Amino acid sequence: MNIFSRLAFGSSLILTLAVPALAGVTVDSPVNNTDVSSPFTLSASASTCSSQNVSAMGYSFDSSSDSTIYNNKQSIDASISISTGAHTIHVKAWGDKGAACVTSVAVTVKAGATSAESVIPSDADPVSSIQALSGWQKEHDSGTSGSSSGYMTLVSSPTMYGSSREFVTDFSDNGGERYSLNFSDNTNVENFFYDGWVYLTSSASNLANLEFDINQTMPDGKTVLTGVQCDGWSGHWAYTANTGSSSSPKPAWVEKSGTSCNPRNWSQYKWHHVQAYISRDSSGWVTYHSVWLDGVESSLNATVYGAADLGWGPTVNTQFQVDGYGSSGHVTAYLDELEISMW
Repeated sequence: MNIFSRLAFGSSLILTLAVPALAGVTVDSPVNNTDVSSPFTLSASASTCSSQNVSAMGYSFDSSSDSTIYNNKQSIDASISISTGAHTIHVKAWGDKGAACVTSVAVTVKAGATSAESVIPSDADPVSSIQALSGWQKEHDSGTSGSSSGYMTLVSSPTMYGSSREFVTDFSDNGGERYSLNFSDNTNVENFFYDGWVYLTSSASNLANLEFDINQTMPDGKTVLTGVQCDGWSGHWAYTANTGSSSSPKPAWVEKSGTSCNPRNWSQYKWHHVQAYISRDSSGWVTYHSVWLDGVESSLNATVYGAADLGWGPTVNTQFQVDGYGSSGHVTAYLDELEISMW
């Protein structure tokens, strides 16, 4: 996400971009004439501009002639920061033979709004590009009905300017496949911030739930199990809790009323930003603070017990689970730019 360059354009080009007939840019987020927090996610795409293949995209604000450019791209998925107040975002595309197109979106940045990332202190320990690390494992989740099998690989497309991990899941009778990785052995940290990007294809119609987990062995040897789930059965966000004891764990999902999430309703062939802030105490009690989807916060504000005697060695583990919806089918999903900050 750091490949853009800033270029200044003359007034003649700005006038050319302002011609509505040349517009070939689709802006998915933010929606025109809406309120946003800063930073917010800018998601846009353009495959052609005046019948030319798009070779670059970019954006500028208000009357500025300074544009941020993404070369060799036909889409933008970027976190944008700007001052409070009313602004116009000019989202631009350039054809490979010189054509220029623009779509303008009006937003109002809310005063006093805070970003999801603002909860991360400066001394946090981030682990980046987790999706590209080796050692990922897969297995059927016996807690789901039916059966499942999975396949993983790193791909160069679609990607958020790097390598994304592709997950292909085949299932029957609503079965779920769990993909996991041990990425740290830090048993002392008590706060976690999950930050990743997810891309779904038309196979999302076969998707019941998407699950995002972080599990950690604590200094006392118990493992605290945490996770949030976009639950397509209930249409809510949900979080996991141990409704039993550490010696006899009974993991269960708890729906959060007042929230809304169904992965079958996510726009397809687009990147979606998933973030969550979770913490624990030394006894294994877990607090779910908030979860964000494409910059929109859903407050969870719940504390539950999460420790279990699993006999694991020192580890911090993340899991990405795909649950099927229906008698049989497959789901293809991609995960990119996965970073988990710990402190």
